[in-house]
Amino acid sequence: MEIDLKGKRAIITAAAAGIGRETAELFSRAGAKVFMCDIDADGVERARTEIPNLDGMVADVSDPAALATLFERADAFLGGLDIMVNNAGSSGPTAPIHEVELDAWRACLDINLTSAFLCTQHAVPRLRKSGGGSIVNLSSAAGKFGFKFRSPYVSAKWAIVGLTRTTALEYGPDGIRCNCIQPGPVEGDRIDRVIKGQAATRGISENQMRDEMVSITSLRQFVSARDIASMILYLCSPVGSRITGQAISIDSGLEGLG
Repeated sequence: MEIDLKGKRAIITAAAAGIGRETAELFSRAGAKVFMCDIDADGVERARTEIPNLDGMVADVSDPAALATLFERADAFLGGLDIMVNNAGSSGPTAPIHEVELDAWRACLDINLTSAFLCTQHAVPRLRKSGGGSIVNLSSAAGKFGFKFRSPYVSAKWAIVGLTRTTALEYGPDGIRCNCIQPGPVEGDRIDRVIKGQAATRGISENQMRDEMVSITSLRQFVSARDIASMILYLCSPVGSRITGQAISIDSGLEGLG
C-alpha cells in the first residue's frame, strides 16, 4: 500500500537521527513538506542537504523561546501546518528514586513531556486554520510498564499517554486527531546508552543487560526506527483518518521492563 501525503505540511522535532530522521525521510518520499529541528547542528545540516522538501533549524525543545522561533520559521517555510510529530526525548538519569536529583527530574520532564505540551499549544491554532490535522506524540513502552531506576523518564512517558488522549478529546471536533506511539527498545545509540546505564546500576555486563531485555520480547528482537516511522506515517495519512486518542505499542511483544 502506497501512502500519499502530497500537499501536507509537517513539523518533526528531534529529526536529525533515529526515529525522527526516518520519519522525515518517509514523509518526504510520500510528498509532504517537512520542517524539523534538533540540537545536533551537523545532523540538521545533513537532513537539509539529503532530504528533499525539508528545511530545519537547531533548537532545544526544552526552551520555550526556541520553540516559538521554531514555529515562526516553520510558518515561513511551510505556509501552514497539517501534521505535528513530537518526537524529542531524553533518557534522563539512571538511579533509584531516592538518588534522583530534582534538576535531573525537571530536565527529563521538560524534554520528554513539556516540549510536547508546548508544541501542541503552538500547533493547535495552525491545525485549526488548516481545517484539521494529526498530532503524534512519542511515548514509550515505559509509558505502560514500570522500569526500575528510570523514574523521571517513565513518569514523562505515562503522562504523554494522558496528554494524547486529552488532546484527542478536546480537539476532535476541530478535525484534529492525536495519537501516541509506545516503542519498545529501538536499535540505535539511545538504547545502547540506556543499556550501559542500567548495566552499571545493576552491576552486570552490558551484554547481559541487552540479553535480558531481548528475552522479554515475544519476537526476541528489538524494533527499528523504520518500524516506528512507518506507523507515524500511517497515522498521519488518509488511511489513518479514523484513528485518534490511541496509545499504539510497537515493541516486538514486550512483556515488561523490569
